[in-house]
Amino acid sequence: QVQLVESGGGLVQPGGSLRLSCAASGSILSFRSMGWYRQAPGKQRELVASITNGNSPNYAQSVKGRFTISRDNANNTVYLQMNSLQAEDTAVYVCGGFHYGLGRLLWGQGTQVTVSS
Repeated sequence: QVQLVESGGGLVQPGGSLRLSCAASGSILSFRSMGWYRQAPGKQRELVASITNGNSPNYAQSVKGRFTISRDNANNTVYLQMNSLQAEDTAVYVCGGFHYGLGRLLWGQGTQVTVSS
């Protein structure tokens, strides 16, 4: 079975940094693209960043210049480097992508990011 497992979340003060990891049990090239989403209480889920197999990134306006998405195909892992974190970044961050074989989106379990002083 294919699965995605996120890690790296935690509590950080405003202005701090975290790096999230999304490890796939199989090749991440089996996904059309992969992305990080987040959902905070009372808010809609939003796409934070995505990256294609061609290594082309896309970012939400709210995180441009602060977050960087990257991928390591050999390690089957997608990363999200989060710098200059703000309280508004507090959310559960979920990794997901459209899997060719499954024919649908596949999601990880999520990792909590809390930005607070």
